[in-house]
Amino acid sequence: MAAASSIGTTIEFYDFFIFGTAAALVFPAVFFPSADPVAGTLASFATFAVAFFARPVGAILFGHFGDKIGRKRTLVWTLLIMGFATVGIGLLPGYETGAFGLFEGGIGIWAPILLVTARFLQGFAVGGEWAGATLLTAEYAPQGKRGMYAMFPQLGPAFAFFLSSATFLIASLTLGTTSTAFLEYGWRIPFILSFALVAVGLWVRLAVAETPVFREKLEKKAATPAADAPAVNKLPFLDAFRYQSKEIFIAAGALASLFSLFYMGTAFMTNYGVGTLNLSRNYVLAMGMVAAVFFGLSTAASALWSDRIGRRKVIMVSCGLAIPWVLVLFPILNMGGPLAFAIGLFGTLTIFGVAYGPAGALLPEMFQARYRYTGAGMGYNLAGILGGALPPLIAAPLIAGPGAIWVGVMLAALSTISVLCTYKILETKDRNINA
Repeated sequence: MAAASSIGTTIEFYDFFIFGTAAALVFPAVFFPSADPVAGTLASFATFAVAFFARPVGAILFGHFGDKIGRKRTLVWTLLIMGFATVGIGLLPGYETGAFGLFEGGIGIWAPILLVTARFLQGFAVGGEWAGATLLTAEYAPQGKRGMYAMFPQLGPAFAFFLSSATFLIASLTLGTTSTAFLEYGWRIPFILSFALVAVGLWVRLAVAETPVFREKLEKKAATPAADAPAVNKLPFLDAFRYQSKEIFIAAGALASLFSLFYMGTAFMTNYGVGTLNLSRNYVLAMGMVAAVFFGLSTAASALWSDRIGRRKVIMVSCGLAIPWVLVLFPILNMGGPLAFAIGLFGTLTIFGVAYGPAGALLPEMFQARYRYTGAGMGYNLAGILGGALPPLIAAPLIAGPGAIWVGVMLAALSTISVLCTYKILETKDRNINA
């Protein structure tokens, strides 16, 4: 169970993150070659952001099936869709260049259109992945240990970020940091390798049994006479919004800081390190691998800590630390040099991990079992729009205009919102989630 949830999230977030790395390093040149550097970066991150707007759509659709037919079968479909979209990106010709000897001269405007379509499918799949993976562990966990059990899918993004940085680093070292081969086909290798990872993940997930909470729900439904059964909506997302809309929106606000730290600390800082600070691509990718270790350790420690003192308090610590940190982040980065970049990256992802660890148990605990997949997925993915899609888009013109310090102000404002929303959450660590 732990392996299935962790491996599955690792693979799906690996697919998701290699897009962010490529958006920072190569997509402006490959898919938006006629744009000036700022416009090309903005267009590239716009394609990155498309997935966040697709995620709530995936949360609704896959949440419906996850609450109706089960967590396991739904997670198999999210994995297959993600793999199809990711491999497709790796085979996609550029605006002016072909792919592996095909479509010489590129396919023009169809290149960015198809890129956006594939990115939408990635977000669509991830929108259904996270809630299902966390439910797979949280609904198996004994009382008092849900933080520890739900830690395993939360470690997936740390593993994925390490693998994403590693595969791009290997491709860069093999082909050379200035080689046109990297722009022509080297960046495609991490995307195409996803096929093998998806095959492994599919094998693991097919071997896992349905969660005991969902099986119990089906047994109760079968044993209850139709006349005595409570009236429920055939669409779980309508019930989720009808009965627990407050929890959905509070969860979205509470996790906005989490998303802003992570995606600024991964995709955006990769671009900033190479493009603005003029650090080598290989150094930035290597530091991404090290930062993934810090991220994973803080995620595991905070998840375990949340079983002792509660999810709410741990997330409040992260959001409280984030406010002063993001205000000094860009002044630290702009000191220049490899050490300043490493400090900024490690600090950002460590603080993020402190909030991310408990989130895997918190959201399943906030919602009733009959629409838990939908409710948890919607809260999480709405936070992704607020904290993950918008900040990278806003940051590029802020840096080109009034200055990077205003990026810190924007992130501090998001973290303040998260502090206020987390304060409104009722502690859930001792809640019975079988209801």
